[in-house]
Amino acid sequence: MQFTRILFPIALAVAWTVQAQNPAPNVREITLQEAIQMALEHNLDVKIQAINPRIAELNLKASYAMYEPTLSFAAVHNFSSQPTGVVDPQGRIVVGSREIATDSFPLGLNTSVGSQLPTGLRYSISERLSHTAIDQTGVPTVDNYNASWTLDLRQPLLRNFWIDPDRAQIQVNKKALKLSEVALKGLIITTVAQVEQAYYNLISARENVKVAEKGLELAERTLLENRKKVEVGALAPLDEKQAEAQVATSKAGLIATQRALDFQENALKSLLTDNYASFHDTTLIPAEKLLPLPMSYNLQESWQKGLAVRPDLLQAKLDLERQDITLRLQKNQLLPSLDAFFSYGLSGTRNTSYSDVLSDLTRDRNPAYTYGGSLTIPLGNIAARNRYKATRSLKEQAVLQLKKLEQDIMIQIDDAIKAAQSAFERVRATREAREFAETALDAEQKKLENGKSTTFQVLQLQRDLTQAAFNEIGALAEYNNALAQLALREGTTLERHRLSVNLK
Repeated sequence: MQFTRILFPIALAVAWTVQAQNPAPNVREITLQEAIQMALEHNLDVKIQAINPRIAELNLKASYAMYEPTLSFAAVHNFSSQPTGVVDPQGRIVVGSREIATDSFPLGLNTSVGSQLPTGLRYSISERLSHTAIDQTGVPTVDNYNASWTLDLRQPLLRNFWIDPDRAQIQVNKKALKLSEVALKGLIITTVAQVEQAYYNLISARENVKVAEKGLELAERTLLENRKKVEVGALAPLDEKQAEAQVATSKAGLIATQRALDFQENALKSLLTDNYASFHDTTLIPAEKLLPLPMSYNLQESWQKGLAVRPDLLQAKLDLERQDITLRLQKNQLLPSLDAFFSYGLSGTRNTSYSDVLSDLTRDRNPAYTYGGSLTIPLGNIAARNRYKATRSLKEQAVLQLKKLEQDIMIQIDDAIKAAQSAFERVRATREAREFAETALDAEQKKLENGKSTTFQVLQLQRDLTQAAFNEIGALAEYNNALAQLALREGTTLERHRLSVNLK
């Protein structure tokens, strides 16, 4: 019975063929590129991470609010009454009561505009219009109309000159935006690599089920042959029992591989969908093969790629740049506070009308100005000095962490290349082992037919062939996963699949 070569036709390229006739209603054949596209559109982790750049951009825009001018209005009406006048000894009022009413036009208009510029210059422009009426018994009402406007400027020259907490926050928020974008790209790369490996594992799991089914079929055929021989007295009943044990073992193995297939299919589905309930009853059939395509490796080039594009390394560099911003700010805060200031204003007072007092302002009457500087020197400056030293230590730590990460990346790439090379060699070895197992089983089967072997030997070689087939499939999956892992370590997963990420 030379049927072993038909039962185990596993070549280097392992594929799962789907019957075109009468497909199951919930079966979906899917390519690797389709799986990756679905993951990029529906993966929940990617969706969650994709919100972070939007949040970071909004925070950056909000940090520019410090340059937004503030316009303020105040409407004020003041009234005071002094009903008790001066009374002589006879009780007669010598000086009558007095009432004072003050309105800032109209009903209290005090306006001011102020903010700061990116240079640190703070400015404010204010104006005031007011009318005061004094009504006193026996005295004619006195009206006073007042108007004024003032420009105030203050420019830091040392502390807060080229950087201050507000400007530092803007720079930090810019880095935070870049960090969120790089983190998103890193998650996309990781997700694509996970999809790729889950896809290969699903192919492997399906092929394992096929091998287990073929192993069970082979064991059942052997049992059927042994039963016939036992019935005619050509074999002892023990041979039948051994065959029955092999059938039971093969059934258990098939159940295990079927469960493993279910787990691998769910692993892939979890990466592809944001609505698992609607995707649960769909059976995914990989449309591609596990191919042991030979690859050439260049360790130096792989190192260069990894040190140039790895998202985690770019994040570490951006974090170091954030430390630089904080360090420059803390260093600036060690300086004395030296400010130059200037103030200029006009004022006017009339007892006639608002138009008259406003004309005084336009004619540049009654000017007033002030200019000068102020110097404040902290005697100890303990807080600023220690904050600066702490920030400098944090930067030193970040530099060392970056160096360690670079070293780890180089080691990871080296390990990934060696793993891929080893996996490729294992594919060759397992293929040869499976071929030798097929030959050995075929020869032993012939010996059994000629009465020169035992059922035990044949069953043992059947188990060996099944295991050899499992090993070959596992080696193929391991090699393809190793290539995916190498691309992940290099940070070239998107390039490997001809994908690009454009963040808007």
